Amino acid sequence: MTDVDFLRFVPHPEVWLLIGGLTALYVYAARVIGPKAVPAGTPPVTRRQKRLFTFGILLLWAAADWPVHDVGEQYLYMVHMLQHLVLTLVVPAVLLLATPTWLARLVIGNGRVEALVRRMARPVPAALTFNALVLLSHWQTIVNTASSNGLFHYGTHTALVTAAFLFWIPVCGPFPELRISQPSQMIYLFATSIVPTVPGAWLTFAEGAVYSAYDIPARMWGLSVTSDQQVAGLIMKLVGGTYLWVLITVIFFHWSSRQQATSTPGAVLTWDQVQQEFDDHPAPRV
Repeated sequence: MTDVDFLRFVPHPEVWLLIGGLTALYVYAARVIGPKAVPAGTPPVTRRQKRLFTFGILLLWAAADWPVHDVGEQYLYMVHMLQHLVLTLVVPAVLLLATPTWLARLVIGNGRVEALVRRMARPVPAALTFNALVLLSHWQTIVNTASSNGLFHYGTHTALVTAAFLFWIPVCGPFPELRISQPSQMIYLFATSIVPTVPGAWLTFAEGAVYSAYDIPARMWGLSVTSDQQVAGLIMKLVGGTYLWVLITVIFFHWSSRQQATSTPGAVLTWDQVQQEFDDHPAPRV
């Protein structure tokens, strides 16, 4: 089966519709709704948020569309693993940072959806839900079914990404009252960085094919099914873990510099530092 065209173009109009719809809604909200939702003279969306949204939407497109989606679903589990890392660890965090508070409050409303988000976005339920789904998504039955059933595959991704958004709200969400302090963020991310070691080690040291869906004669790049799943395990453990540890390091140095600035006699805080202090220690909502 050496004549298999691994990179044959496959259109995914549902992905294009999703990307186009999200972009159109963001632009409409920023241009039409935003000016009415913020005080006069205040930009509804900052330049930084616009750049982050563009970056996040391009990452989402790249991870969900051809060729990543098709190669990861049909041929290489390592590509599937990389796709999941982007969709759960990078895209939600970037898009949350790109979302102004007024828009986030508008999206969740003030009814049952808001109550559910506020309950599930707390550190403990958010971390437990996200990590449980991450572990469950590596179960053989789940992976094999998702590879052969498009609707189930879409549902699995939707559940993972939804849980990922809830997971990242305490760290970089647009709701100041739901964001935890930076020391707590470091502990939160550290605990999560341990989880990938379980399925990562299992994939790395497993003998033979773990997932029958990827045990096929057509081998892209000449990688055997065992080598493919070993690389996938290393990606999950090393790439995912390193990414979280880089974030922990960045948060630590940011927190340390703020502590030093606030403890220095006569030090004058910048507006960004004042805003961050409010975000980390918001006034209680009445």
